[in-house]
Amino acid sequence: MAGALAGLKVLDFTTLLPGPYATMYLADMGADVLRIISGSRPDVMDFLPPFIPGTKLSAVSALLGRNKKVMTLNLKDPRAVKVIHQLLAEYDIVIEQFRPGVMAKLKLDYQSLKAVNPRVIYCSLTGYGQTGPMRDRAGHDINYIALSGVASYSGKKDSGPALMGIQVADVASGSNNAIIGILAAVIYRQNTGKGQYIDISMTDGMIALNAMQGAAFLVDGKEPEREETLVNGGSLYDYYETKDGRYVSFGGVEPQFFNAFCQTIGRPDLAAEGVAPKECAKIKEEVREIIKAKTLDEWVTLFNTTDACFEPVLTLSEVLGGRLVQERGMVVDVPGPGGIKVKQIANPIRFSDSPTEYRHIGIPVTEANTKDIMMSLGYTEAEIEEFAKTGLFK
Repeated sequence: MAGALAGLKVLDFTTLLPGPYATMYLADMGADVLRIISGSRPDVMDFLPPFIPGTKLSAVSALLGRNKKVMTLNLKDPRAVKVIHQLLAEYDIVIEQFRPGVMAKLKLDYQSLKAVNPRVIYCSLTGYGQTGPMRDRAGHDINYIALSGVASYSGKKDSGPALMGIQVADVASGSNNAIIGILAAVIYRQNTGKGQYIDISMTDGMIALNAMQGAAFLVDGKEPEREETLVNGGSLYDYYETKDGRYVSFGGVEPQFFNAFCQTIGRPDLAAEGVAPKECAKIKEEVREIIKAKTLDEWVTLFNTTDACFEPVLTLSEVLGGRLVQERGMVVDVPGPGGIKVKQIANPIRFSDSPTEYRHIGIPVTEANTKDIMMSLGYTEAEIEEFAKTGLFK
């Protein structure tokens, strides 16, 4: 059965995490993704341990390269431009992650490719966007979060902003917005026949994630502070340590959930003022002492039959080996080289009629599909061998 995006063909010029993660999702949903990479300059992700036994692939690269074909090209070689132009006859969606101006120097920018195929959809994914005072600056996930304002009211008053264990800006505002933008442009092209350019800034995306606090500030001008809003520690909505050094989460801001919470911890008297009482700091300390009097398992048992938005903070091993992941199919076995199966986190989008597919893990540079792709463009084996000798595929 064909995937939801069958028929879409994507040229992927991205590296690191945001772009490859976005194109992995597109490939999972049926798009034909051809990743263009350097044959001599490996991606940082290729070196992140651990490595899959029996292969030369890191676990991260094997995930990000899932379902994709790979072609090596030296984009600084003028001959590469002709190859890309030929590919554009079929691969009419492009995503790139270079700094602004780099693709123009290579003659592979939107205007250049639009002249070859006017229907091309071209997405540029960067930290700060194609315009503005920061367009040329380097950055990473932590910088985009810092510049978005989110870090200013996240964390604790006594310790400041806290690092997340995942790349929120890279994935939530980078990968996801690139996917949304590309698919919206596909629908636009279906309706009008026109391609277009998409400018995705990870910092823009993080600024947009200031959904509640940003909306409030633009009305009242009041800066949100750490541990002063409903969901950043200014209420009983928080994490709490247990007797055995584990943590639980409580998110029951609605009266019915808060009442159930108060009943279960043996403090029904706290229910009257709600989840954000006047003396919140004092009451929270009382709640912390109560939660710390029992182990994680004891609290889980008590709350198992209570609908109070109260859940344990699980380790990754508990999550990936747990019942929820098993029943939701969030870990899948993906075919690898030599008939091996590699466990990977699944695509979280569920379709009733066009299920996601897991055809193969990512492939190393040494197994790139370059020759087959060049032959499909009409080049002979002799020409391809000459190109290889003269550096086109480096």
